[in-house]
Amino acid sequence: MKAILLAETHQPLQHIDAPIPVPGPGEVLVNLRAAALNHRDVFVQKGLYPGIKLPVILGSDGAGVVTEVGPGVDPVWIGREVVINCSLNWGPNPKFYGADFRILGMPDNGTFAEYVAIHVKYLHNKASHLSFEQAAALPLAGVTAWRALMSRAGLHAADSNVREKVLITGIGGGAALFALQFAVGAGAEVWVTSGSEEKLEKAKALGATGGVNYREPDWVKTLMVQTGGGRAGYFDVIIDSAGGPGFAKLIDAVAPGGRIAIFGGTTGNLTDIAPSKVFFKQLNIFGSTMGTEREFADMIGFVKEKQLVPVIDAIFLLAEAEQAFQRMNEGKQFGKIVLKIDEQQNV
Repeated sequence: MKAILLAETHQPLQHIDAPIPVPGPGEVLVNLRAAALNHRDVFVQKGLYPGIKLPVILGSDGAGVVTEVGPGVDPVWIGREVVINCSLNWGPNPKFYGADFRILGMPDNGTFAEYVAIHVKYLHNKASHLSFEQAAALPLAGVTAWRALMSRAGLHAADSNVREKVLITGIGGGAALFALQFAVGAGAEVWVTSGSEEKLEKAKALGATGGVNYREPDWVKTLMVQTGGGRAGYFDVIIDSAGGPGFAKLIDAVAPGGRIAIFGGTTGNLTDIAPSKVFFKQLNIFGSTMGTEREFADMIGFVKEKQLVPVIDAIFLLAEAEQAFQRMNEGKQFGKIVLKIDEQQNV
């Protein structure tokens, strides 16, 4: 099979011939039709990810067709169109993953290949309204956004009759966009921030009520005037993937008793946070990453119920993976970057 191998950090990806994996007990073989990039893949290439073990076939997100089953697996799976849960071995505690937790695509060979062997418990039927490319965009960013928004921040959990107000920072990345789509689908009033006016307009087209450019020096005041001013301008839930100095402004924007969930740190460490603002406002700040098997199943079910369609920024062929990585590294994307895997086009 054709595959994309990372042999060493700080080196280009290699488009290679590799053996087709053999499914072991409880596993299936999936003929992948599409895979999607995550920042994790780029960070591994740059040597910026913990516990790097190379060489490896990268890729966490994938969708395809089951072509073979290993010992102990019902043959009924053969021919099914599936999406893969890349959050492996979470463990028994839903609050925190166990010692054996890992993410598909390092150290295990991942989805940037024509085939992958995976345990059957990580398969879910592909939503019929999605293409393989759209389905492949879901797993890592989707479950990350779902856990942060629904499980950790508990959107609407306090009172299902209350329409909560949500702020999502840095709209444009995959997880932030899924958080937007999930929150809108759940009936929340959603606002966003971005450094790009074009991305703000695209977010409104996806259901955001409005947004503000965080490059403005006093963007929090501007935003809260737009959202109603005074106590009415505060946000019940904030979903952040940036961290850095800007996080202190989120403390000002969140409502008393509000919730902030953070799953990224693209702008650095948290700084200049006044503890008094946190405890006098009785704030809840949650760290979050990836998700449990139940959360993944709930996320897939919600996508099917609401007929949500992941936003795709660009589609590359498998052989063009290095170009796709460059696109992600530029940071200009709006939505997921996907690799289309077609045997005839990747010879």
